[in-house]
Amino acid sequence: MAQPTVLLVEDEPAQREVLAYNLEAEGFAVQRATNGEEALVLVSENPPDLILLDWMMPHVSGLEVCRRLKMRSETRGIPIIMLSARSEEVDKVRGLETGADDYVIKPYSVVELMARLRAHLRRTRPATLGMTLEWGDITLDPETHRVHRAGNTLKLGPTEFRLLATLLEKPGRVFSREQLLDRVWGRDIYVDSRTVDVHVGRLRKALCTFGGEDPLRTVRGAGYALG
Repeated sequence: MAQPTVLLVEDEPAQREVLAYNLEAEGFAVQRATNGEEALVLVSENPPDLILLDWMMPHVSGLEVCRRLKMRSETRGIPIIMLSARSEEVDKVRGLETGADDYVIKPYSVVELMARLRAHLRRTRPATLGMTLEWGDITLDPETHRVHRAGNTLKLGPTEFRLLATLLEKPGRVFSREQLLDRVWGRDIYVDSRTVDVHVGRLRKALCTFGGEDPLRTVRGAGYALG
């Protein structure tokens, strides 16, 4: 699986680079934003798996960035960890009520911050952390790159593997072709949206190699879902 991507929004250069260094050392791909406006643009262009967001920034505050992202359906599910020197309980409550998923007070322990970050990713993008995904009789192991259904080993190409991992992370959720293109192929690669249909067809065939019902659901005009 691709590295999980963290958007780091911090206007103080020294803190930004120290944190980015630690994130990259932990195996994360890091996007950097120096202010709230830049952060909003980056999220719309290339949604990250998680956002580390400084509260105190000029122009658009971290609180306002958080509020805007949590209001939009397409970005509401991205975990946001608010970083703040404000240690009063009322400030923490305000941050969480705005929609932040976690609130970390500066100065913070990098080890603790990484632990919290991984805890949120285990909930939202488990495959990126190498966690085994299961749904019904289907099991996918990102570490060994193996897929089993009802005890049988399935042969999947790398694209079908990433496609299944994405669908397994959110069973029942309908992914549009554009969302699948972003997650499976990446935004930097131009692929026709009809290519998604071709690979979904291949994945369907692989999943039903040894029989069993087709677990993939086509939602007309919307996209695809598992179950």
